[in-house]
Amino acid sequence: MKLTSRSVSLVPIIATVAATALGATLIVTATANAATTLGAAAAQSGRYFGTAVAAGKLGDSTYVNILNTEFTMVTAENEMKWDATEPNRGQFSYSAGDRILNHAVGNGKRVRGHALLWHQQQPGWAQALSGAELRRAAINHVTQVATHYRGKIHSWDVVNEAFADGGSGGRRDSNLQRTGNDWIEEAFRAARAADPGAKLCYNDYNTDGINPKSTGIYNMVRDF
Repeated sequence: MKLTSRSVSLVPIIATVAATALGATLIVTATANAATTLGAAAAQSGRYFGTAVAAGKLGDSTYVNILNTEFTMVTAENEMKWDATEPNRGQFSYSAGDRILNHAVGNGKRVRGHALLWHQQQPGWAQALSGAELRRAAINHVTQVATHYRGKIHSWDVVNEAFADGGSGGRRDSNLQRTGNDWIEEAFRAARAADPGAKLCYNDYNTDGINPKSTGIYNMVRDF
């Protein structure tokens, strides 16, 4: 399993320093209410601890035991992406994603949907489209999938990794980007209309600090 959520803080410690003529002695005592799982440790500071889950691994008892014990948030590894949920245009398949969601909810965990639109893992039929036709297909995909999971998903990665690497701070060239610069905002508006209760997220990497990419993303969101 790989960690996908916010970092977990260390369990608090109480330190008592006793000074003596010969030096100092450091006594470290763990708090009485120290968490026994990673998820519980995260919760102590108001965070969650999540993992990506593959539906095909849910028959592995060791995998499932660790999943059920340590994590409080679940993200489908591939099962909610475009190629998995709409392999043929207008024909949707949710069985694998539903399996992950049902397992998570049945074990008291929240689910993060990943990802409605991405320049990778598109079905072949979508890769063959361009321009206005691709835009219509993409927005319909967002609407249909978010509607299917309405009220069941804690948060959605609506768009994934749409900004370029390097120092430009600009968008990544992709078939989706070539449909027009407003495609991300339109995707978010479609997701919000389909599921008013879910948190909507833009997902990317190398954005933890202030840099051209993170600044570009910040400016995009301000412009929505």
